[in-house]
Amino acid sequence: MAKILKQVAGIDVAQKELVVSLGRMDDSIEPDIYAFKTFANKPSGFSALEVWIKKHTDKQVKVRFVMEATGVYHEKLAYHLSGLGYEVSIVLPNKINNYAKSLETKTVTDKTASQAICQFGLEKKISLWQPPKKIFRDLKQLTRERNQIIAERTVAKNQLHAENAEAFPNERSIARLHQRIRLFNEQEKEIKADLAEIIKKDKELVEKINNISTIPGVGKLTAIITMAETNGFNLIKSKKQIESYAGFDVKEKQSGSSVKGKSKISKRGNRHLRKAMYMPALAAIRHDDRFKAVFIRLVSKHGIKMKAAVAVQRKLLGLIYIVWKTDIKYDPKFLNKVTENEKVVINS
Repeated sequence: MAKILKQVAGIDVAQKELVVSLGRMDDSIEPDIYAFKTFANKPSGFSALEVWIKKHTDKQVKVRFVMEATGVYHEKLAYHLSGLGYEVSIVLPNKINNYAKSLETKTVTDKTASQAICQFGLEKKISLWQPPKKIFRDLKQLTRERNQIIAERTVAKNQLHAENAEAFPNERSIARLHQRIRLFNEQEKEIKADLAEIIKKDKELVEKINNISTIPGVGKLTAIITMAETNGFNLIKSKKQIESYAGFDVKEKQSGSSVKGKSKISKRGNRHLRKAMYMPALAAIRHDDRFKAVFIRLVSKHGIKMKAAVAVQRKLLGLIYIVWKTDIKYDPKFLNKVTENEKVVINS
């Protein structure tokens, strides 16, 4: 009887469900994906998944749970499994996507996606996931809360504008809207104070934030959001990966040797990161000659201002990653810096 060497549960995570494929590899070194089931993405579903895994696997060999880093929907399951002592690996979506393309799967479904993740886990050597440090977890919670408050304040301001534009505005409605906006302002101040209190306890983090803030258009809050959303760039090994993680990677529709349709960013990534780059990119374009030149060059090439602005956003995110990894301040004059993992070119 063949000896099982490796067991993997590949999980395609969605907001409400977990699509799971179970696979194994024996001493013939051939992947065998032999079971499939869907579970609810909630505690009861986690428990059902654990029961199913125990029923269909060899208890003498550890099971590795592999999933993509997609938004926040995978986090509760990852913490749950890790807390129970299971081996968990979280892989960036671009790695899974590139691997899935090599399988030449004709039809892409949740089931085939989970099978690709399972086979990736069986064939590749991947690192174990380590839960993020508490400081990054706290920063993420606070920055996302602030983001929600700002969105609600914008709605209130729009309502106030509409009410004031009425022929006969309701004074009490206007007073309540002003009160609501003041509350949002106070809560945003509280969150900023909480963020500052957390940051100042970590001198290394303070230094990194100060370095990142030397990039044109990038302030301390943007630096904090970027660190929080990437857990200190925990899974990131290159500029290309951080661009893909944020959904800034370019997607093209192709048929044979011709391209069908316009290229566009995939948006399959962390929307909080993409949103955090929007205002810094506009500021960099307005106030920094180097980024302004990049923007003008791209607009003159294809005539689409938004597309050029997105390119600047992507460039800024890559620079943030580089400054984080190299622990150096931004300098538009230097050309090359070498990190442990790659040669980084910082120029237009």
